[in-house]
This record gives sequence, structure tokens and C-alpha cells, in this order.
Amino acid sequence: MNTESRELRSALGRFATGVCIITTVTDNQKAVGMTANSFSSVSLDPPLVLWSLQSNSDVYDVFAKPRYFAINVLAREQEAHSNQYAKKGNHELDVEHFFPGQFGAPLIRDALVSFECELETTHEGGDHLIIIGRVRDMHERPSGEPLLFFSGGYRELR
Repeated sequence: MNTESRELRSALGRFATGVCIITTVTDNQKAVGMTANSFSSVSLDPPLVLWSLQSNSDVYDVFAKPRYFAINVLAREQEAHSNQYAKKGNHELDVEHFFPGQFGAPLIRDALVSFECELETTHEGGDHLIIIGRVRDMHERPSGEPLLFFSGGYRELR
């Protein structure tokens, strides 16, 4: 199949996704986060989830192998957070955006749900690293609408 990468990216963007901020702490204990929409459930027993990290990411070394990380599913009103942590070189979390989780990974305040994960395994997948985490704890907000991404832009449920 001959598919131009731009065409493939556009076609893949036709799949609506939620938006997450993946968080962890660096070796020198700085709280960092990056926006991702590559989150998926893997298994209920054991409780496993995954996300994918681009191999040329400016924070690849930070996110490729932390023992603990969190996947924070954003609410509709957190679009500014999504934009802020999607930028290269801007991954240190603002102190007012998070609080520390039980296992040390930062949890985004007012996220729809935050999954505290322990690294289970990683797999190379083309130009990405597939990171599988075991859910150790989760924190769910009782209400709210998701921040959705579709075809290159944010969307709302109707």
C-alpha cells in the first residue's frame, strides 16, 4: 500500500479521541506532562492501559521508562492545558495544575479521571514506543464533559 504519511495522518485523525495529559516526575523530581490522544484500555484483569510515545519526542527519555506515571483524561474546559503541554520544550507542570498522586506521579486537578500506573512493559512500534501500564489507583470526577479531538481540532458532544 502506498500511502503518503500526510494522507495517512489525516485519515487516522478521522477517529475521534479523548485528550489526556500523561504525567510523571523526572530524575530530579520535576513534575512534567505531555498531551496525548493515544490512550487505550488493554485489559481489565489485570488492569492494563496503554499510550504511545513518539520516538523523536523532546521528552522521550523522561517518559520512556518511569516506574510510575499517570494518564489524566481531560475535561472540556481543560483545552488550555491540552494546548500548553502539547508544545515542545514546555513540559514542566504549573504547580497549580496538579497534586501528587499516591505513587508520586502528578495528577491533573479536575481531570475527568486520572489513572495512576506502574510501568508494566514497553514495545517498539514503528516510530512510537507503546507503553503499557498497570493501573494501581484511579480518581474519577463525578461529572463533566470530555475534551474531544477529531480531524485536527477540538470537538464537543451534542
